[in-house]
Amino acid sequence: MDLDKDNANPTILNPSDLPSRRRDSVAGKHDEGSGLFDDLVPRYNYLSDPFDDPLSASDSDDDVAENIDEQEIYDLISTISDPEHPLSLGSLAVVNLPDIRILPPVSPQSSISTVVVEITPTITHCSLATVIGLGVRVRLEQALPPRFRIDVRIKKGTHSTDEAVNKQLGDKERVAAALENGTLMGVLRKMLATCE
Repeated sequence: MDLDKDNANPTILNPSDLPSRRRDSVAGKHDEGSGLFDDLVPRYNYLSDPFDDPLSASDSDDDVAENIDEQEIYDLISTISDPEHPLSLGSLAVVNLPDIRILPPVSPQSSISTVVVEITPTITHCSLATVIGLGVRVRLEQALPPRFRIDVRIKKGTHSTDEAVNKQLGDKERVAAALENGTLMGVLRKMLATCE
C-alpha cells in the first residue's frame, strides 16, 4: 500500500514541538499551585462596573488594518493536510515558522504587503510539491485580506526541480488554469478540509 507513495516513511514532528500562539497563551495562564479545572470557572473582577462598556459605538475599528504576523500565517497553513499522508504540513515540517516572511509595501503610497512562504518537501523528488504549493496559496488567498500578495515557493535546494516548480507557482495564468481542473480542486478541497 505504501509502495505508491513518494515518501512512505516521512519524519513526523511531535505536535508539542510545533510553534503555536494558542499553546503559549494557555501555558502562561497557569501559575504554580493552580488547579487543573481553575479555567473552567469564570473569574470576575468585582471592583469594576459590569455595565461599563469600555468600547462605545463610536470606537469602531473597522477602518484599522489588523496586524498579521508570521505566526498567524503559520497557524493558517500548518493544519493543511498532506495529499499523500493523513498528517498536517506542520507536523511533516513542510511548512516552518522561520520560512515565513511578511514583506512591507514597496512604496509609501502602497498598502500591499507580500507574504512569502517557502515550503520544504519531505523528499527531494516529491511529485506533489506543486500541489502542496497550490494548497498553501489557495488557503492564504481565501483567508487573508486583499492587501496581501501571496508568494509561495519551494525552499532552494530542497527539491530536485525547485526552479521549475517555483516558476509554475509564480505564474498567475498557470495557477488559474490549475484551479479550473476539477480533479485538482477535489484534491485541494480534501487538503483544506482540515483547516480551522
